[in-house]
Amino acid sequence: MKNEILSLLEQDSRLTAEKIAIMLNAEKGQVEKIIKELEEENIILGYKTLVNWENTNRETTVAHIELKITPQRGGGFDTIAERIYRFPQVKSVTLMSGTYDLLVTVEGKSLKDVAMFVSQRLAPMETVVSTSTHFELKTYKKDGIIFTEKEVDNREVISI
Repeated sequence: MKNEILSLLEQDSRLTAEKIAIMLNAEKGQVEKIIKELEEENIILGYKTLVNWENTNRETTVAHIELKITPQRGGGFDTIAERIYRFPQVKSVTLMSGTYDLLVTVEGKSLKDVAMFVSQRLAPMETVVSTSTHFELKTYKKDGIIFTEKEVDNREVISI
């Protein structure tokens, strides 16, 4: 039942224990107990709202930075990742396979803010071999949620 609860909460973190219990034909108390255990075991790390910032007046710039790094003796990639994810501008850090080692997602007020962060904080790190920055231009789908729906043209087609 744990995986079913996790799947439901991943799809909609607003679901109450009561609603989940109904959906899974279980007792509310049992669902509450399982959710509490999942939180204590650091399986559920938090509850988040997915926001389409393009529909607000908030100006933000998001970039994905590919980092090639030299792992540190005794700490490998973990020590470097920890150093990077402690910056408040950093939204995520992921170890990758392939041509680069870490994928770092950064948020700033402007392109210049992000560029300055990369050039002054990330690139000068002694373990960083190279960086490649990619700026988000438009989000179409994130975490399974479609952000932009096509407008339907209801006009009739006239042909001659």
